[in-house]
Amino acid sequence: MTFELNILCVGAGYVGGPTMAVIAANCPHIKVTVYDLNQERIDAWNSDHLPIYEPGLDEVVKSVRGKNLFFTTEEQYKEADIIFISVNTPTKMYGMGKGRAADLKFIELAARRISEVVKTGSKIIVEKSTVPVRCSVALKKILGACSSDSEAKFQILSNPEFLAEGTAIADLMKPDRVLIGGDKNEAGQAAVEKLASVYKNWVPAERIITTNLWSSELSKLVANAFLAQRISSINAISAVCEATGADVDEVANAIGQDSRIGPKFLRASVGFGGSCFQKDILNLVYLSQQFGLEEVARYWMQVIEINEYQRKRFAQKMIHTMFDTVSGKKLAILGFAFKKDTGDTRESSAISVCSTLLEEGAKVHIYDPKVTKEQIMMDLEMEINDAKVVARLPELVTIETSAMAACDNAHGLAIMTEWDEFKTYDYAEIYKKMKKPAFVFDGRAILKPDEMRAIGFDVFSIGKPTNKEEF
Repeated sequence: MTFELNILCVGAGYVGGPTMAVIAANCPHIKVTVYDLNQERIDAWNSDHLPIYEPGLDEVVKSVRGKNLFFTTEEQYKEADIIFISVNTPTKMYGMGKGRAADLKFIELAARRISEVVKTGSKIIVEKSTVPVRCSVALKKILGACSSDSEAKFQILSNPEFLAEGTAIADLMKPDRVLIGGDKNEAGQAAVEKLASVYKNWVPAERIITTNLWSSELSKLVANAFLAQRISSINAISAVCEATGADVDEVANAIGQDSRIGPKFLRASVGFGGSCFQKDILNLVYLSQQFGLEEVARYWMQVIEINEYQRKRFAQKMIHTMFDTVSGKKLAILGFAFKKDTGDTRESSAISVCSTLLEEGAKVHIYDPKVTKEQIMMDLEMEINDAKVVARLPELVTIETSAMAACDNAHGLAIMTEWDEFKTYDYAEIYKKMKKPAFVFDGRAILKPDEMRAIGFDVFSIGKPTNKEEF
C-alpha cells in the first residue's frame, strides 16, 4: 500500500505509543511507525500484552497494528516526513539544576542521531516530550551544526501532549485542544499547517491552536502547574476541614458552583502523583530561577511542598491513630498506582506513605489490580534511604492478589488509589477478618465514613471530621 505521509515517533512510552495509535486509527492514509531501542518494549507493543495499561488502548492498537501502525527497533529516519520526539525527560538528578531542571540528554541524543542519518530532504521535527522553554533553540543548533555538511532542512515544531493517564485514549480522540507552536516565518508556518492537517482528520479546526514555539513549550508547563496548584489548594483546605469539623467535599462543592472557579480538580486526596505534575513544576521553578524570578520560583515550589506535607501528614496520622506505633503490625495498602485506571506508579503517594510506614517497622501487604510486584519493590527500594530497611523489604512487604488477602488479620487498611472496585467491597466481611480495633485510613475519600463506623471501623478520611460528636 502507498501512503500519503510517513510519520515516525522516537519513543514507545506512555505518550508515544497511545498518541501514534490514535493518529493511525484516524488516518488510514498515513503510515505511522513507533521506534524505540528497547527490544523488550517493542516486543510488548507487538504482542497481546501491551507494555502499558490504558482503557481502550488495546482495541485501538489491535485495529491498526500491521496495517498502518508499526512498532520497530530499526531506524527509519530517512523515510519519515514528520519525526516526533517522544523520549523521557525526567528531572535531572545530577550537576547543575539537580532536582529541578529537566534532563534533556535523550532529546539531544535523538537530535544528533537524526542529523547523522538524514542528509537530504526536508523533515519536520516535533517536540512531543515535555521540554523547558527554548528547548527548540537547542534542537535547531544541534541539527544545524551537525548537518552543516548535508542538504537536509529541518523545521522544529512544539506539539505538547495534554493527556491524563486513565483517560488518554478519550483525550486523544476528543481533545480539548491541540497546540502547535512553530516559527512565524513562511517555512515555519508551512510546517505548522502540515502537522495541523494530520490532526484535522478527526479534530475540529477550531480546537487546533497555533502559537510561536516558546508559547507552546511554556503552555505545557503552565497547564500542569495550574492543575497541580488546584489539588494542593484543596489538600491544604482538607487539613483545615479536619481541624474545624468542616467537610472538604462540601466546601469543594460550594466553591465549585462558582463559575469563576468550577468543580474540576477539587477532590482532596493523599496527594498528586504521576510523571508530569511534579516534574513540570520543578522545571518551571528552575526556569524562573534562571531568569532571576525568585518570588515566582518560591510561589510554585510551595505547590510541591504542600503535596509532600499532605503525604507526610497522612502517614503520621496513621501512626498516631494506631497508638503511636506500627512496628510489627500488618497494614493493608489498597492501591499503589498514582491514580485509577493506570498501572503507572511514578511519583505515586503510595510510595512515600509506604516508605514511612516501613521505616517505622510496619509489615505492609499491598494489593493493586494493575501494578506488578516487580514495580512495587523497585519503587520502594529507590525511595527508602535506610539500607537496613531496604535489606528487610522481602520480609516487610507482601504483594497480595486480592484485597481480602491484604486485609486478613490486618490492624488497619489504607486506601491509596481510587480504584472503582474498592468502593464495591463487602467491608462488613473485611471487618470480621481484621484485628480489633480495626482502622480505615481513606486517602482518596471514596468511602462513606458513617457507614464504615456503623460496621465498627475506626475511620479517618481525608478532609472529614474524625469524630462528629466533637463539633
